[in-house]
Amino acid sequence: MKKVFSYIIPECLQRAMLKLLHYLFHTRNHTFIILHLILQGMIYTEYTWEILGYCRELEFSLYYLLLPYLLLIINLIFFTLSCVTNPGTITKANELLLLQVYEFDEVMFPKNMRCSTCDLRKPARSKHCSVCNRCVHRFDHHCVWVNNCIGAWNTRYFLLYLLTLTTSAATMAVVSTVFLVQLVVVSDFYLETYVDDLGHFQVVDTVFLIQYLFLTFPRIVFLLGFVVVLTFLLGGYLCFALYLATTNQTTNEWYKGDRAWCQHCPYMAQPPSAEPQVYQNIHSHGLWSNLREIFLPAAHYERKKK
Repeated sequence: MKKVFSYIIPECLQRAMLKLLHYLFHTRNHTFIILHLILQGMIYTEYTWEILGYCRELEFSLYYLLLPYLLLIINLIFFTLSCVTNPGTITKANELLLLQVYEFDEVMFPKNMRCSTCDLRKPARSKHCSVCNRCVHRFDHHCVWVNNCIGAWNTRYFLLYLLTLTTSAATMAVVSTVFLVQLVVVSDFYLETYVDDLGHFQVVDTVFLIQYLFLTFPRIVFLLGFVVVLTFLLGGYLCFALYLATTNQTTNEWYKGDRAWCQHCPYMAQPPSAEPQVYQNIHSHGLWSNLREIFLPAAHYERKKK
């Protein structure tokens, strides 16, 4: 396959694409933050320009219409916190403290491991991020959308950012849908008939109704379709993130915690005759304890100090 692409795409273009991909996904930059804000701004501009005025004419509740703006403000606060908060960088100053926070399982996180890049002892659940070039405590993943690692100290902000972003998209989808349905009901358009290609009168059906709305309000229908797809995508990821939070796992641990991976764990030097060690989540201590650890990390660390 690579040979096929090498014949189709010039070598200079291939090098340029690789450099661009490396810059976007393997170096810290603000590209996706800018893209995020532009997309959010475009969606809210369309909502304000196309839907808000029509809904006011149909006497929608103002509180109902302003809910997406309230969610936007809250979302931007948690987005900013996710971007600027230290995720839990491990340094010489806090290395000894962080080594005591989590128990080593001797499978995924063995004791006395050192980071070859930072030359620091690696606390359990930590990982070196090649993008940020630092070791992060309770490392979850590096998120290009916030240009930051998600770790022990900003996972709570990231979850709330994701929750408010999903809710704002869902709210906008609901408002747009209710507007279109209300418009059809008020105009009694669903009771009308039309003449088909054969000259026969037909009752307006769902397909014809959608076509009519798309031709009459193309930008609103397109916006509705976009936010519906966005709601499902974000909702799916939110459910996954909440599952990890309630079971006290990180994305890094979930990805590496598969049985097949543990059987070939590169960190464990096992003799050929040794039975493969299977990773087990030893950090989950019940729903409320798991959530408290994420949303009140300082309290969790204070208990470990004592």
